[in-house]
Amino acid sequence: MAPKRRHLLALLMVLGLVTAAACSSDGGGGISGGYSIGLVTDTGKVDDKSFNQSAWEGAQDGAANIPASATASYIETEESKDYANNIQLFVDDGAKIIVTVGFGLGEATIEAAKANPDVMFIGVDQWQNEALPNLAGLMFPEANAGFMAGALAGMLTETNIVGAVLGTDLVPPVVFFKEGWENGARYTNPGVQTISTYHPGGLDVAFGDPEWGATTARQALDQGADIIFGAGGATGNGALIEVAGEAGALCVGVDSDQWFTVPEAHPCLVTSAMKLIDVGVAELISQAYAGTMQGGNYFGEVGLAPHHDFDSIVTDEMRDMLAEVMAGLADGSINPMPG
Repeated sequence: MAPKRRHLLALLMVLGLVTAAACSSDGGGGISGGYSIGLVTDTGKVDDKSFNQSAWEGAQDGAANIPASATASYIETEESKDYANNIQLFVDDGAKIIVTVGFGLGEATIEAAKANPDVMFIGVDQWQNEALPNLAGLMFPEANAGFMAGALAGMLTETNIVGAVLGTDLVPPVVFFKEGWENGARYTNPGVQTISTYHPGGLDVAFGDPEWGATTARQALDQGADIIFGAGGATGNGALIEVAGEAGALCVGVDSDQWFTVPEAHPCLVTSAMKLIDVGVAELISQAYAGTMQGGNYFGEVGLAPHHDFDSIVTDEMRDMLAEVMAGLADGSINPMPG
């Protein structure tokens, strides 16, 4: 279930280039002519190897899969005050579908959707209290993904201490990941201790601070944690890379299978708590193009990434327990956020 990764794409994004899924000069206007799809990142940048990057890959897949010559382009948000302006740039350029990535863009996306009823909007991690016909909020049960990863951590820890390095608690999905992680670890290991730390900054900095992520991971390691969950874009990636330098320690990635996006974490990466953002974005783009997208909330899928080099340490008993956990989450008999 691991999403496809494009190493060349990652290189191009590092160079600051915007790539297009396809090119056309057919009618319809847009940034590059033809049917255009725009994506506005949150402040974590498009090559964050996690959340924004997965959404961008989904936008490209969506553009490639619809039966029209379509282009996909992105605008990176530097500061949160630029959300509305960046969305408006795509509106002015004639984009047919605009994807906005992250909780922080929610209000600006709603306002833009109301003002531009002929443009289709997809808001990743943006809960819709009021359904607008041209806006779908792509949501995920992050608590379930965190719970699965925590359940595995509870069985793998040898010190009975697990840690989490997290983006800001101003973003509900981050809170859901954290709560699920801790409750999952307790489910399989009632005696486990948890060390979880949110970044103290706001939306502009919380997901782009790998140095803080590394320092916080080191603090958790020094307190005895032997498996650490990094859930916070580049901030979490800094935690993974720090853990990779600690002999015997394990780490867990987030959003995508970070085996493919953070190779520096290979020495510790036992799995990732995945939100299939790319799949959800691509599907909603197809629906928007076809005229079948419904306003309101659309729920994507979550799961655990493969264990890669650590497959041999995950025993049959652990796999059986994980299967039981996943079945319980699916049928509702396990609540990932009790109380």
